[in-house]
Amino acid sequence: MKSKFLTLILISFLSVITVSGQNNSKLSPLGTWKFAAPYAPEAYNSGRIVVGFADQKQTITMSFTGSEYKFPGENVKVVNDSIQFSIYLEGQDVKVMLKVESDTNLTGKAVYSEGEVPLALSKVLASEADVKK
Repeated sequence: MKSKFLTLILISFLSVITVSGQNNSKLSPLGTWKFAAPYAPEAYNSGRIVVGFADQKQTITMSFTGSEYKFPGENVKVVNDSIQFSIYLEGQDVKVMLKVESDTNLTGKAVYSEGEVPLALSKVLASEADVKK
């Protein structure tokens, strides 16, 4: 009887460790991401999004290919595997919603007054980030 009880406790303990280990493999959105938005207007169809952490909160900047200007993300929310923020662009708020798909890919959309545009992002590797494009 004692043996069965100890076996049951051991199995329960190992199950809890296994499940806990799986839940701790949370993917982080921190880093520099290249994005493609093929259906966006030409000046806004590619660029970079930088997700950081400063002053105890998430920060985001967005820039477009061919421009040095960085648009700051406002109302940044990172919850589980989702990121939401908005940027002010050409007189209007653009709401961006992203989902972490893997450690190197994000997907999402940008919503503005004329509709929504799908986004695909890939993580910029350290060697790529050092090269100015």
